[in-house]
Amino acid sequence: MAEYRSLLEELAQNITAEDLEQLKSACKEDIPSGEGEAIATSQHWFAFLEKHSKLDKANLSYIEHIFEISRRPDLLTMVVQYRTQVLKISEEDEVDTKLTRIPSAKKYKGEPPRPIALPC
Repeated sequence: MAEYRSLLEELAQNITAEDLEQLKSACKEDIPSGEGEAIATSQHWFAFLEKHSKLDKANLSYIEHIFEISRRPDLLTMVVQYRTQVLKISEEDEVDTKLTRIPSAKKYKGEPPRPIALPC
């Protein structure tokens, strides 16, 4: 648990107030109306995500996704390092997690990609 808290603290140190607004915007569909203003620091944001079961020490895929769409590869790299070094998740498991991050993608897992027919 200490490594997890250390990760969150390191992430928080690298998130400015402007970054926080961008991160909150990226996950606005998961923040009930009126609660966004109460999230004033990155620590508040992490606590909110934990409270709403979007984040815990063994499940970081939500913030990975948010960092990815917010174009924060530096933060994403910190999370991936934690997952591979602390949680000991193999590269294959890493790919599996990214593939199944979206529930609807699970049904396509293991299927070869289908060619796309383009209109002539």
